Amino acid sequence: MTELTSLSLVEARDGLKKKSFSAAELTSAHQTAIEKARALNAFVLHTPERAVEMAKASDARIAQGNAGPLEGIPLAVKDMFCTAGVRSTACSHILDNFVPTYESTVTSQLWRDGAVLLGKTNCDEFAMGSSNETSYFGAVHSPWRRKGSNTPLTPGGSSGGSAAAVAARLCLGATGTDTGGSIRQPAAFTGTVGMKPTYGRCSRWGIVAFASSLDQAGPFARTVRDAAILMRSMAGPDPKDTTSADIPVPDYEAAVGKSVKGLRIGIPKEYRLDGMPAEIEKIWEKGRDWLKAAGAELVDVSLPHTKYALPAYYIVAPAEASSNLARYDGVRYGLREPAREIIDMYEKTRSDGFGAEVRRRVMIGTYVLSAGYYDAYYLRAQKVRTLIKRDFEDCFNAGVHAMLTPATPSAAFGLGEKGSADPVEMYLNDVFTVTANMAGLPGIAVPAGHDAQELPLGLQLIGRPFDEETLFSLASVVEHAAGQFSPQAWW
Repeated sequence: MTELTSLSLVEARDGLKKKSFSAAELTSAHQTAIEKARALNAFVLHTPERAVEMAKASDARIAQGNAGPLEGIPLAVKDMFCTAGVRSTACSHILDNFVPTYESTVTSQLWRDGAVLLGKTNCDEFAMGSSNETSYFGAVHSPWRRKGSNTPLTPGGSSGGSAAAVAARLCLGATGTDTGGSIRQPAAFTGTVGMKPTYGRCSRWGIVAFASSLDQAGPFARTVRDAAILMRSMAGPDPKDTTSADIPVPDYEAAVGKSVKGLRIGIPKEYRLDGMPAEIEKIWEKGRDWLKAAGAELVDVSLPHTKYALPAYYIVAPAEASSNLARYDGVRYGLREPAREIIDMYEKTRSDGFGAEVRRRVMIGTYVLSAGYYDAYYLRAQKVRTLIKRDFEDCFNAGVHAMLTPATPSAAFGLGEKGSADPVEMYLNDVFTVTANMAGLPGIAVPAGHDAQELPLGLQLIGRPFDEETLFSLASVVEHAAGQFSPQAWW
């Protein structure tokens, strides 16, 4: 059954329709792959009994002719999504053994369409990180290795477990969340496709909150078409989330392969950073050539407030995290450290329950929201955010359909190589991705080539609000030109 794990989601969907294999067989093949790949630490919880049960139900529906759009497709779910009856911890000690009685809207829609849950994937604690090293369950190891080296590499973060699971053929797709690049950066590091939809396109209900005005759910897949199929099931309005947009969900799959002739693609000059590796510049140049050859028009544009995006993000995101994480106090659920008085219980629980990075961001957030500093930091950062959004609006109003940029400032780095002495060094990994979150825009990362160490490099496309279709069309051009990348199994 090993060959079943090499199928794309589209191929698996077609095989199930033709009854070339059953959902139970497809699920079993992926469960075997997960067992063999424990060295990656991509999963924090396997759900084999649930998977078998769901696969059997899918086979019954297929036999009856009632198959859903994702019928029998085995998926992995980032541990930020609450799954009814299945432990959901946001990879934090403070949510030890928390089992929700409710299902997130995004995952409920995947199960509605027939998908099968393989398990919960590892991530940075409360999605705070760019390397998946802050997880209470330990770091995820990328399925990629540098040429001739056994140095363990990061799969990126915070959705590193989902990205690694998709790249290593442990599932046919996975969910992620993106607050400042947490889908697109891991996708670029692992040679997978990662989509962050427009803010409001997918419901946030039932997703553990990090920064509520920035968080957005999205899919990981091995191909652009697979990501488009997953997006259609994940997206849609939700009365339980007042920030979700009440607009129809298009057929994203139909946009894949659609002509891009006549589309105007902006090349922001501010994304040319000092000291950017020549390999990143080269892959960016290739992307421009591929889109031009497909009939798109390339235009130079300016997004002048880009340089303020990262510092503004690292004020807004911790501020919202400080507020959201105030609920974890040991009273209602999760970890509770014994103490004589309630204040001591709060302090001990939060001190022991949160990891170092989460504590750091909560303290930064509390500081910038405090009396005397709110206006100087938080209010000013929100004003900068408005200017960043306006930069994009000016370009789109001038006829630009999308932006083409690098996805990351480098290929994947080694575990432990960054951030231990200076956290800012790790934060700089988000330099190309945070603008889309600050402006609420859709962005997709698509594999575009390799560096000299034979590690994958990705390109990013940023689109107009609620125009994910154009991004899927453009991304499929890049994918067709660059090809698809697979790691050599070492695990």
